[in-house]
Amino acid sequence: MKRPIDSRLVAFMLSVLAAQMTASAQLRRPAVPEDIFALKDVGDIHISPDGKTAAYTVTTVNRVANSYVSHLRTVSLSGGAPVQLTTGNTRDTGPRWSPDGTKIAYESASNGDHALWVVDVKQRKPVRVAGWRQSNFFVSKAGETLAWSPNSQSIAFVAAEEHAEATGSDPRVITRVEYKTRTNFADNLHSHIFVVKLADRSVSQLTKGNYDEHSISWSPRGDEIAFLSNHEPDPDAQLNYDIFAVNSRTGEQRQITRTAGVELAPAWSPDGTAIAYTATTRPLTTIDSVSEDNHVFVISRDGEHTTELAEGLDRRCTSPAWSADGAYVYFLAGDHGKTLIYRAPRGGGTAQALAEARMQVGSYGVGSERIAFVRSDDEHPSEVYSAALDGSDPKALADINAAFARTIAVSQPQEFRFKSFDGAEIEGWLVRPIDFRAGQKYPMLLSIHGGPHGMFGYAFNLNNQIYAGHGYGVLYINPRGSSGYGQKFSDGCVSDWGGGDYKDLMAGVDAVIADNAWIDPDRLGVLGGSYGGYMTNWVISQTQRFKAAVAIASLSNLISFYSTSLYQDLVHVEFNGFPWDNYDLLWGRSPLKYIKNVTTPTLFIHGEQDNDVHITQAEEMYMGLKRRNIDAEFARYPREGHGLREPEHRLDELQRELAWFDHYLQGGPLPPRGK
Repeated sequence: MKRPIDSRLVAFMLSVLAAQMTASAQLRRPAVPEDIFALKDVGDIHISPDGKTAAYTVTTVNRVANSYVSHLRTVSLSGGAPVQLTTGNTRDTGPRWSPDGTKIAYESASNGDHALWVVDVKQRKPVRVAGWRQSNFFVSKAGETLAWSPNSQSIAFVAAEEHAEATGSDPRVITRVEYKTRTNFADNLHSHIFVVKLADRSVSQLTKGNYDEHSISWSPRGDEIAFLSNHEPDPDAQLNYDIFAVNSRTGEQRQITRTAGVELAPAWSPDGTAIAYTATTRPLTTIDSVSEDNHVFVISRDGEHTTELAEGLDRRCTSPAWSADGAYVYFLAGDHGKTLIYRAPRGGGTAQALAEARMQVGSYGVGSERIAFVRSDDEHPSEVYSAALDGSDPKALADINAAFARTIAVSQPQEFRFKSFDGAEIEGWLVRPIDFRAGQKYPMLLSIHGGPHGMFGYAFNLNNQIYAGHGYGVLYINPRGSSGYGQKFSDGCVSDWGGGDYKDLMAGVDAVIADNAWIDPDRLGVLGGSYGGYMTNWVISQTQRFKAAVAIASLSNLISFYSTSLYQDLVHVEFNGFPWDNYDLLWGRSPLKYIKNVTTPTLFIHGEQDNDVHITQAEEMYMGLKRRNIDAEFARYPREGHGLREPEHRLDELQRELAWFDHYLQGGPLPPRGK
């Protein structure tokens, strides 16, 4: 006979549990800038041929060396402890399983040595099999860099040719359009396909010529390697990748697609009869952030028959991958701040989202029985998960960032929607300060994404949590021009930078102030990077409502941006013409034109070797403010390009941003002038 449960005991146990939960919550602390060193990056998932194990990379910070370290790990899709395959002060990336499932090939970089390595999964002994020459030439949207032969005896990889034309620096004579890299001058080395035989480690060059090959996939039949190349008369002047195939024995090439748009990410079907890929269709495109959404296609091996999958899905699609049986093509697509895995039947039809959860998926892999993927949401950093092929039964496979996440207090972003000036529905998120108390007033930061066709959403954003931990509300919005809302919405800022997108942002600020009495309208800050930096400069040139600004890698003059940027075609595509065609429009949408309107104290942050947005863009805006006696500072970071990479620079940037906003919005001291 069971003893009756004592209700007093139950009440006591519940009170103890509640006290423990409260104590646990109280142990959490606000996020601080130094936490960027604790957060780990997870990616490059690839599933073993038997469908049972996932390989992936984990990247951490080495503060002593002021650099990053990446290592390979594996984990069973059914659960269990992860296994680390590589060690040392190296950057190990791109793990790819051999078809026989015994080895993993990957790229490793250490002390300037880039090489192709192979590790035996059981013995865990990495072996260097070939040097991997690197070109600094900017290849836009490049995909897979290595591919195994079906018999697991050889590996194809994309590497720089051995010789190139002289690029002397005294003087340096320029004859081509795309003569810059992201941080330097182009070395003019073409990227070609090489093959190494594992038996004797002999390397042969499979392709040659005056074009670049990349994004490779070795046919399961073993006879051909698919790749992308731009064979326009001047590839620098017009981005137009087509799919080609090269015979893996003879080097004979054939062209499979001949379109005006850009093909991306080719992947052979398991039976070798077709290739899945994503593509645009418009003749105008750019090596940077294009407004046109990619869609998923399948083309027959001979190039005669093309099928668009999921025609009814009006979303930007990436990363196609086949199911093991070849019946489906999986891919990623953004939707209202979510990035989810979809699948569509090989012959076309309705695409199915594998989950409707509010999350963002990074890399993923498809096995015979389950999928593996990296996911995060607005409260949880990236972790490795697996799920059934239809998305059901999701399981966390590793505790990579969870332990760290349990130490910090997280303010959950609140999603909201509002009507903009023309009735368009716009989506945004609002983060409350960690120390929020009803009845108090708090400053708020408007954070603007880059692109312009980027997308904010349900991914963990440590910077926003750091701002919230420092006493700020944070507002972030997907204005027109953002991806994830369909083609019409993505086109919404084309030829209209600073127009409807700016009005959407201001309408969002008005909406949250009206609905949240805790926001102090007299203590507003604004910040953003790249296109978000452009919008920051534009905002402060159009309104004086913001009391502090931080413009990161920002644009200020669309005329000079065109001629100094690596992305020399972006202005052409976004404004449907070059400066000599659209001078008045481009100057009219340049924040520098309205410099006399600016009263907002502004901190400019820029990498000194940034060729995406040349540092002269920040110099022009900074000098305009200084000449007008507006408070401004200019933090220039040596050795850095578009977005800071060195860990100590990233820390300094965050600390400097907070100090700038603290001074102008909370009465704190100015940030240090230098270190």
